Order: sequence, then structure tokens, then C-alpha cells
Amino acid sequence: MNKCLSNDFVSQLCPKCGLCCNGVLFADVELRKGDDAQRLVELGLSLIKKGRQQAFAQPCACFDGKLCRIYNERPKRCRTFECGLLKRVQAGALGADAALKTIAEAKRQVEKVSKLLCGAGSDDARLALSQRYERAMSTPVDLSGGKASAELPGKLMTTYRDLMLTLQRDFLK
Repeated sequence: MNKCLSNDFVSQLCPKCGLCCNGVLFADVELRKGDDAQRLVELGLSLIKKGRQQAFAQPCACFDGKLCRIYNERPKRCRTFECGLLKRVQAGALGADAALKTIAEAKRQVEKVSKLLCGAGSDDARLALSQRYERAMSTPVDLSGGKASAELPGKLMTTYRDLMLTLQRDFLK
């Protein structure tokens, strides 16, 4: 594939998406050999220990909602990651317009999950979506809150499952 064309797809799709940076696809990103941890901290990333590795939590502190503030100095894992959707577009197996529709649908699903999480009291946007989901699902159900309160965990579970299936199918393969 022509490198210019490949970069064009990145510039078309990635700013519309951001699911790899906003805490939806990943809860954290491990640093790789050669990453300058001190420089990444200076640039705004907060590093955490993950076993023997250093990592930074998602949503990424350097993601502005569309673009990476440290794109030219981003960690190796970020440099090398390409989602399945981007790979299919670059390979010519999917058109950019279809990919943009897939991104929009995934973001609608994320929004549904986020609203349900807020309703369940798990609205800390500093946490990855999976962490917010785990917190919400570990909270006891308040049956005195009426039918809607009692049904919320089941609705959240189903909506989250649907989102995870979409992410697996379209972004993580």
C-alpha cells in the first residue's frame, strides 16, 4: 500500500474515532523497550506499575478527544497499533465511508453504555470504560429504587456485551 494513501486513511478515520485512546478499547497501555518513561511523564502521561512493566492508564491524558497531543513522541505501542478497521481499509477490503459508519455506530453504542453507567453511579470519566463497568456491576442492586433501578444491571450487561462484540469484530481483529 502506498504510504501516503495509508496516512490519508489514518487522517480520515482516527480523529473521528479515538477508541484506542479514550479508554474504550484498552484500560492501559504498557511501555515497550526504548520508550523514554521520564520523557513521557514530562509530556503528561502518568505511569503506573503493571507487574514488571510500566504502563499508562486509559483514557490517555494526552488525547484531546480527536488527536494525540504528543503524537510525534508517543510511546511505541501507540505508534505500532492499528485497529482492525483501519487495517481493512488500508487493505482495500472496506471503504473509508463504510469505516466511518462503523465508527459512528460504535460511538453510539459507547454513548448508550456511558449513559447506563452514569445511571448506575459509575460516571468517573477518568477510568477506562471496562473499569467503570466492573464498578457498576459490583455494586449491589437497590431493589427499593423501583423497577427501573432493578432492571438497570441487566440492561447495562446486555448493552455492554453488544458493544464488546462490535469492538471485537470491527476494531480488535
